Amino acid sequence: MGFLGIFLGIIGVGIGIVIGLVLGFYLFIYSDPQNEPFEFKLTNYNAFLMILLLQDPIVKPISELDTTSLQDLVPEIPLWLKNPDYDRVDWLNTFLLNMWPYLDKAICAAIRQTTEPIVADYVGQGHRPIEAITFETLSLGTLPPIVQGIKVYETNENQLVMEPAIKWAGNPNIVIVVKISFLRIKIQLVDLQVFAVPRVTLKPLVSAFPCFANVVVSLLEKPHVDFGLKVLGGDVMSIPGLYPLVQDIIKKEVAKLYLWPQTLQIPILDSSLGAVKKPVGVLHVKVIRATKLMKMDILGLSDPYVKLKLSGEMLPSKKTTIKKKTLNPVWNETFKLVVKDPQAQTLQVNVFDWDKVGSHDRLGMQVVPLKILQPNETKELTLDLLKNTNVTDPLKKQQRGQIMLEVTYAPFREDSDVVVTGTLNTPTKKENGAGFGGETPIGAGVLLVTVQGAEDVEGEHHNNPYAVIIFRGETKKTKIIRKTRDPKWNEEFQFMLEEPPIHDKIHIQIMSKRTRMSFYAKESLGHVVINLADVVYNGRINNKFHLIDSKNGLVHVELRWRET
Repeated sequence: MGFLGIFLGIIGVGIGIVIGLVLGFYLFIYSDPQNEPFEFKLTNYNAFLMILLLQDPIVKPISELDTTSLQDLVPEIPLWLKNPDYDRVDWLNTFLLNMWPYLDKAICAAIRQTTEPIVADYVGQGHRPIEAITFETLSLGTLPPIVQGIKVYETNENQLVMEPAIKWAGNPNIVIVVKISFLRIKIQLVDLQVFAVPRVTLKPLVSAFPCFANVVVSLLEKPHVDFGLKVLGGDVMSIPGLYPLVQDIIKKEVAKLYLWPQTLQIPILDSSLGAVKKPVGVLHVKVIRATKLMKMDILGLSDPYVKLKLSGEMLPSKKTTIKKKTLNPVWNETFKLVVKDPQAQTLQVNVFDWDKVGSHDRLGMQVVPLKILQPNETKELTLDLLKNTNVTDPLKKQQRGQIMLEVTYAPFREDSDVVVTGTLNTPTKKENGAGFGGETPIGAGVLLVTVQGAEDVEGEHHNNPYAVIIFRGETKKTKIIRKTRDPKWNEEFQFMLEEPPIHDKIHIQIMSKRTRMSFYAKESLGHVVINLADVVYNGRINNKFHLIDSKNGLVHVELRWRET
């Protein structure tokens, strides 16, 4: 009976399970839960969760999220994905990865060289107990920085501006040993993490390799620096309150040195190799008279005139009037020449005898180094004329007469140098300068017009563009660039003025000229008229102007007013 009871019990359980499954499936398929009462006691927390689950989710495309929301959503997402202004630079990260072993050695060598004079101030001076500070180990590790994206700015200046977003979670091995009497204290830097967005400017761009003269670096915001510091094997950063204090000190000191507008300038090339020197002053030359010049005519007289030029300049020479049939001419004529390097340039003085037919004979010459002149002091010079500057010429000592000059070097004022250009540059001023925020300019000076180039200039018959600059009835032209819609001239023109051109305008026209005979020899590609009042008050304007009578044409012009 016992066995039979167990057997029947097993059969009953099996039948019950089958019947239960069938009834449950039937009720799940055919029952209506909306008609059935449902009671569930909710706590406040459960009720809140239930409301959140029953609400429709808020869906937004990633492109509509701001930078903060994206950072919260995916903290490690690269900047080139979060911000459309940043470009992806995987190639640069690959370059850094392969170059890192060599960059590590070069950077560490530079660190050692830079820190030596700094450390010397704390070693063995006076009563200081520190006897030596040395690097026991110096390596930046095997992990290079990662450039998360790079932003490149387009400016009107002769420079390239970039802003890379750099993140470095490195494994450096830096151990410094400080020796104090008989103690040797080891300080180790570990777990270094740096995040910074520097502004890197390559300027000026020059024609000598690597095509930029300086690297200028500044920080746009305080960098994030995280690290551990072990002293005698113990992590001092675990001391309560020390970590935020060190972080704050580092950020303040770095910001004090390199936060924009503070910069770190690294020279790459000598600026004289390719950089265009800017004018720094005006040389006033008064040609008074000459005496006892050489006889060149049959009647024993000459027709002299003087040509003045500064060395290193491609501009035409300044000329006096011609004095007929005299060996002792008197001119009393004044000229102004723009100076770019007063320490290296010389004034070249040549006296010629004018001839109606053939070339003019040179009566004599002399040179005056500008470095002998004191700023704003007039110097009277009586110069013996020479045949040439060759000291071995036997005819050099031949008497050729004398010439008398009054020479004054007037350097430009320290003006504001405000740049009216793209959105990257912010106008600044110097307190003692004329122009932006300063006094109204009233003195003589020079107007410098640099035609950098043009864009999208299109002619109906040909595209051989050149620029024509018209100012106060004087016309100057750039060279012709053949077969292009985007010419680059980078040519500078100078206009010496006795007073600031506050009420003047300058006319710049882009022309095209066919290089061979044709019915359409010339045609205009557009023009622009620029008021010079802003140039005078600001000191400098560097901008791209839309051309009138041109569909999409632009002309890039830099205007400077320099007052003596």
